[in-house]
Amino acid sequence: MSTIVAIVGRPNVGKSTLFNRLIQRREAIVDAVSGVTRDRHYGKTDWNGREFTVIDTGGYVVGSDDVFEAEIDRQVELAIDEADAIIFMVDVENGITGMDEEVANLLRKVKKPVFLAVNKVDNNKRAADAVEFYNLGLGDFFTIAATNGSGTGDLLDAVVEALPEKEEIEEDELPRFAVVGRPNAGKSSFINALIGEDRYIVTDIAGTTRDSIDTKYNRFGFEFNLVDTAGIRRKSKVKEDLEFYSVMRAVRTIEYSDVVILMVDATRGFESQDQNIFWLADKNRKGVIILINKWDLVEKETNTMRDFEAQVRRQIAPFTDVPIIFTSVLTKQRLLKAIETAVEVFENRKRRISTSKLNETMLEIVQQNSPPATKGKFVKIKYCMQLPTPTPQFAFFSNLPQYVKDPYKRYVENQLREHYNFSGVPITIYFRQK
Repeated sequence: MSTIVAIVGRPNVGKSTLFNRLIQRREAIVDAVSGVTRDRHYGKTDWNGREFTVIDTGGYVVGSDDVFEAEIDRQVELAIDEADAIIFMVDVENGITGMDEEVANLLRKVKKPVFLAVNKVDNNKRAADAVEFYNLGLGDFFTIAATNGSGTGDLLDAVVEALPEKEEIEEDELPRFAVVGRPNAGKSSFINALIGEDRYIVTDIAGTTRDSIDTKYNRFGFEFNLVDTAGIRRKSKVKEDLEFYSVMRAVRTIEYSDVVILMVDATRGFESQDQNIFWLADKNRKGVIILINKWDLVEKETNTMRDFEAQVRRQIAPFTDVPIIFTSVLTKQRLLKAIETAVEVFENRKRRISTSKLNETMLEIVQQNSPPATKGKFVKIKYCMQLPTPTPQFAFFSNLPQYVKDPYKRYVENQLREHYNFSGVPITIYFRQK
């Protein structure tokens, strides 16, 4: 399965800085809860050819009366439970604090690889001061400076070496469609309606299951595996815990799917958590369709399909070529269309374009609208081809590929989408030296 590394520690030790360095961009979910901005980060990275998912948790605070901090503490504990390895960050400037000791006590009980990272070590004096952290009882530590990356290479070498090998997934010719989304969006009801039986327990209480469940679907001429990440609901956990947990489960489920069916609760709108799950699917190069469920409960006088769809497309830009279908699991509205679209996206993801046909179409387009000149030098694209990869990836060969900027890459991608059907499928474009 996909491997997960959680970054934990008390507030303000530099966890988010390290996270942003690992994924090489800023990426966060922001929710407003009781006037407090909450950042929960999920991203994919790789080191020495090994890919893994990294999760930046909130700062762990023990004994606080603040309800928000208690929520964060529970989320940290869930992240530790789900992760394959843990990076415990501390701050050399402040030395060992009571909160550091509490987190260390928690981690000593964990039977997983734990890596102690002493942050903000950017000179020899601080490196000497870091010796204090042996007192946490977690063994050797790594001195790093997350702001400039110093020491992070040695840390990641050790982390990657300790990660478990991915389990071999049994080959199955049937496509795998993952049904993902926030708790209580209607995922289990959707699968129950498709297979015609109440296989999954469904209640109004948001919940989760620890395991993804496969269901073979073979009706109306379609045959594929449905993977449900909702399953049995558990009342013992509060809603925010389960929402955090559900995304962590979605990370693994998305990894081994072909098409992601993202279910959105129309009564709540397309929120930041939905957007984050969408980008997880995009990052993993999966086909995507978006189902706006519970549309029958929306007040039509103030909300129209056109307005709702336009808002969603703004939030998922620039990857806007994604099917959006308005459904109601309760009334079984457009469920067959949802399945038909998922199958179409699966076929689009496998689409191969011959090199001769691709050059015939695209060379004329790029010659009519060449990349802008840079430093007085003109980029000339001579040849293009689709790469032999499982998902659509294209290489364009030119004399000066380093001068081709992102806006032009998006233009080329839009032209590919206009001439060939890649609806719902991420496209990767490379410019290489001819």
